[in-house]
Amino acid sequence: MRFRYPWELLWGNISKDNVCIAGDALHPMTSDVGQGANMALEDGVILARRLAEALLPRKADEEGEFERIRSGLSKFGEERRWRSFVMITTAYVIGYIQQSNWWVMKFVKDKFLSPVLGKLLLSRADFDCGELIKI
Repeated sequence: MRFRYPWELLWGNISKDNVCIAGDALHPMTSDVGQGANMALEDGVILARRLAEALLPRKADEEGEFERIRSGLSKFGEERRWRSFVMITTAYVIGYIQQSNWWVMKFVKDKFLSPVLGKLLLSRADFDCGELIKI
C-alpha cells in the first residue's frame, strides 16, 4: 500500500489486458466523505454492464473472447476515471484542510467548511450509473 496523489489516476492504468481495479483500489478516500461503499456499488453496476456487453452471445463471432473482455474493461476504466478522480480529489482537499495547522486553513475550516462541505458532498452523491443490459 502506498499514498497516491489524486492526479495519478488521470494518467495511470485502470485496466490492463483482462484485469482491472475497482472499489477502494480505484478510488481510496477517507470515511468522512461517505461515498466509498456507494462508489463500489456504482463500480459493480458499470463493470457488470461492460462485461455483459462484451460477452453477449450475439457478439460471439465478431472477435475473440479475450479481446472483448479487454475492451469491456478498458471502457469501464475510461467511464470511471473522471468520477473517481473527482471523489479522490474531494477527499484529499478536505483532509488537507482538516489536518492543516496553518492559521488561514483553520479559519477556513472553522468559518466556511461545514456549509460548503455539506452542499459539496450532496452534489457528489447525485450520480446515475445507468441500467444493466437486459438479455
